Amino acid sequence: MTEEIEILLEMVKEKMDKAIVHLEHELVKIRAGKASPGMLEGVMVDYYGSMTPLQQVANVNTPDPRTIAIQPWEKAMIEPIEKAIMLANLGLNPENNGELVRINVPALTEERRKDLVKQVKKEAEDARISLRNVRRDANEELKKMKKDGLAEDLEKDAEGEVQKLTDNYSSIVEEHFKKKEKDILTI
Repeated sequence: MTEEIEILLEMVKEKMDKAIVHLEHELVKIRAGKASPGMLEGVMVDYYGSMTPLQQVANVNTPDPRTIAIQPWEKAMIEPIEKAIMLANLGLNPENNGELVRINVPALTEERRKDLVKQVKKEAEDARISLRNVRRDANEELKKMKKDGLAEDLEKDAEGEVQKLTDNYSSIVEEHFKKKEKDILTI
């Protein structure tokens, strides 16, 4: 295979890896019934006028499977943290005791579990769409290379490689989906 094709395949792998990493990142945010610091990822707190990630103004941990404890570095940050969690619209109700912010994570209802599975399905589908877009872009690039003198059999071989990569990454997406779905539906 030519060096151009190898570079293209390497780029395809890189982009597909990014799609998987993004999927994993999104799935962490979807709670499966037990508390996890990842549920608060993406919550931005107003820290003296600048929006700062929660993890940079407080220690976030889970003392038990149903509770998230947020210990701010400064006591003055308790109310802004509480406000930021409410504004993040995560369906969580923070309570503060003057020392730290505590969130009790309610058990999931059957209906809520089904909604979460739908959400996971949507994230998995978004990842599959990303993979297909990468495949399409790679195939278009191969067609350009063919116009510029790439042998037809090399183009077909490279398209086969791109398809193989797409299939492999699609199965990874499916594994992540099944694992998270099982996680959510397990009571």
